[in-house]
Amino acid sequence: MTTVNVIGAGAWGTALAITARKAGNDVLLWTRQNEHAQNINAEQINHKYLDAVPLTSGIVATSDIGQAAEAKILLMVVPAQHMREILFRLKPELEPGTTLVICAKGIEQDSGRLLGEIVEEILPHTQYAVLSGPNFAHEIAIGLPAAATLACSDAELGAELVATIGLPTFRPYLTDDVIGAQVGGAVKNVLAIACGLVSGGRLGENARAALITRGMAEILRLGEKIGARAETLMGLSGLGDLVLTCSSESSRNFSLGAALGQGDILGEILQQRHVVTEGVYTASAICTMAEKYNIEMPICSAVDEILNGGIAVSNAVEELLARPFRDEKLAGF
Repeated sequence: MTTVNVIGAGAWGTALAITARKAGNDVLLWTRQNEHAQNINAEQINHKYLDAVPLTSGIVATSDIGQAAEAKILLMVVPAQHMREILFRLKPELEPGTTLVICAKGIEQDSGRLLGEIVEEILPHTQYAVLSGPNFAHEIAIGLPAAATLACSDAELGAELVATIGLPTFRPYLTDDVIGAQVGGAVKNVLAIACGLVSGGRLGENARAALITRGMAEILRLGEKIGARAETLMGLSGLGDLVLTCSSESSRNFSLGAALGQGDILGEILQQRHVVTEGVYTASAICTMAEKYNIEMPICSAVDEILNGGIAVSNAVEELLARPFRDEKLAGF
């Protein structure tokens, strides 16, 4: 039996804790707030983030990060913008040989760094992997079938991780492309906001299909520049995740875009939510990367202008539609 602790007790962290426990591991679930941990332990359910799904027997919640660090494997499920802070908190607590598995999706807004790069900066001697794919937390938690990409540069360690957390209903597919596994999951959050805007603005299914397809081209363009492999981006952590989150109100990013498309105000939407919508913070980081590498990502740019530039949704859509016609193989929308 392996100790697989989960850092972050949101919906996805809770679902992964349930999965790891079903796979036969000892599991601690870490949350910042002691009261939250006590409530989870008392009720054996995470009412705050994953209501109506009982925890698998044997999962214990804690707010003691030192206790949570005592594990062979740590699933890192804190929001992308908080990853740096939590890694610094973990640094003096980690036992030698602990492996981190990045399960959050996003790019650090201030630095423009992938989450794996932040791990390398803060914990340069710690091995890590990336788990990413088309996975809604509630479905994973109740045992509906799903698959994901598990990326690890060490093939032996990657195979061990797959064997440790994999289930017949949760199938991790192994790759060594840790960059590709991160790029797809980060960019699709922004594209999901764009597809939500289309839905909320009642622009039609044709428009959404066009955005998904041309958005995939933007993912591939960025991935090529920073060392991701196209086959990874066309797999579960790229295309698979993009299709899922661009097609469902269950996606936080899609639902936020839909609300914006219906005329709601961004600040008011965020104020009403107690969960993080990663695409809001990743949009500007992606546009900075696009500028750095001199590549066109007009859909991501339009989302960033709406979220952070004060541009009206209608104006951003008009700008996209006014772009010149071009060969499909070329960059741009």
